[in-house]
Amino acid sequence: MLSMISSMTGFASVSSETGVSIEIRSVNHRYLDVQLRLPDELKFAEPVIREKFTRELSRGKVECRMSVSRVQAGESESKIDSAVLDDIAKLNAAVKKRIPDAASITVSEILAWPGIFGSTGLSQEKVQEELSNLVDMAMADFSATRKREGEKLKSILLERMMEIRKKVDEVRPKMPGLLQAFEEKLTSRLKEALSSVDDERIRHEITLFASRIDVDEELSRLAAHLDEMDRILAKGGVVGKRLDFLMQELNREANTLGSKSVDLDVSRISMEIKVLIEQMREQIQNIE
Repeated sequence: MLSMISSMTGFASVSSETGVSIEIRSVNHRYLDVQLRLPDELKFAEPVIREKFTRELSRGKVECRMSVSRVQAGESESKIDSAVLDDIAKLNAAVKKRIPDAASITVSEILAWPGIFGSTGLSQEKVQEELSNLVDMAMADFSATRKREGEKLKSILLERMMEIRKKVDEVRPKMPGLLQAFEEKLTSRLKEALSSVDDERIRHEITLFASRIDVDEELSRLAAHLDEMDRILAKGGVVGKRLDFLMQELNREANTLGSKSVDLDVSRISMEIKVLIEQMREQIQNIE
């Protein structure tokens, strides 16, 4: 089954009518690293939320922040829990008695006090269910942004791959000409140094030279690695590590191509291929 590739870079932000806000952002990372920033009243749901991320994601450094608006629209002072307010007053008085110079608690701090508006009347299971649904909404938006970014990265890779194929096609026709040029140069030198030209020796030298500069195997492997990249990108899914491995293989063949070169154009093409490979490697670092 084919699927889209995803970038490890993504962002999403959603909020509910009950005042819960969720923000998810991620960057590239070798492994999956999920960091949850939850307010105290939602800590109980951390295992469920973390499980959602580990089930959906494979790689990336992910940060999920949640916040709760403690004063909801339409709430008034009459809903403040008097018992909790009395407790706060007693705690404030106790601190002032022990430390007279201590600053008194402010109104904003009182309104942010856990439980100051009393129980919501909802069970923990109900809150967890609503929170789970909100996380699912955020995850769907988050995944969509990562897939859109992944498709952009895929397009860049395909463009670079096409350029490398063109470079490979430039090298192949040059090999016969290089051999012919070497044969003519070798024959000329032997004629100058010797009274007679030994055809067998010329053939031997040409064979050695041809073996030394033969890059057909490197060109074939470059093409094969690019074909494999095509297959991986078309299949989609979690492909970052496999693509990164192929970058190593492509770079190895490009280096060998350059080391065997006896022609300035071939050396230039080898360097251009390595630049294109490095450009692809930088993009692949962001693919899941």
